[in-house]
Amino acid sequence: MLLKLYNKNNNPADLQQVIDILNDGGILIYPTDTRYAIGCHGLKERAIERICQLKHIDPKKHHLSIICYNLSSISEYAKVDNRTFKLMKRNLPGPFTFILNGTTRLPKIFRNRKEVGIRMPDHPIIQEIARLLDAPILTTTVPHEEDEEIEYSTDPELIDEKFGGVVDLVIDGGVGGTDSSTVVDCTGDEPEIVRQGIGWLEK
Repeated sequence: MLLKLYNKNNNPADLQQVIDILNDGGILIYPTDTRYAIGCHGLKERAIERICQLKHIDPKKHHLSIICYNLSSISEYAKVDNRTFKLMKRNLPGPFTFILNGTTRLPKIFRNRKEVGIRMPDHPIIQEIARLLDAPILTTTVPHEEDEEIEYSTDPELIDEKFGGVVDLVIDGGVGGTDSSTVVDCTGDEPEIVRQGIGWLEK
């Protein structure tokens, strides 16, 4: 199912439909400030397992990432020291994934790696959803085959054609991007950029 949402002035009933799907353990695809992403309620383990199976992710080997609505909610799910907080405050919202040590508020599936990726995309649609849900959203990019036309990961109608049968909702927020977020590992003594994406870190 495809649902058109806008950067502002969305119908409250449409937004409530999205929140209901997440609260019921559903999976959706939505725009971010990088690529279209696939996600679910970040505290519902069964929904997270569905996404891991869909993307062939082994949670013991791969970092899982969550979208948080604001900086204060991050500290519920990740351990944030003063220096890291200031770094995130300078760069978020934006196209970054900060790797932090997770807290016990996260489901067991996260504790295989002990770390969690934190996203706060600079995109009004997913920001509004995160605000209304008042919980983290597990997030990962929409799967894309090497030999596949790029439109299948940027055009919401084609994304719906490909994934509409395996997810509960595709949000049409216009044509998406093709760039990745910049991944910053903050679990060591110094922040380390482990993948340079579209975001340039302001230290």
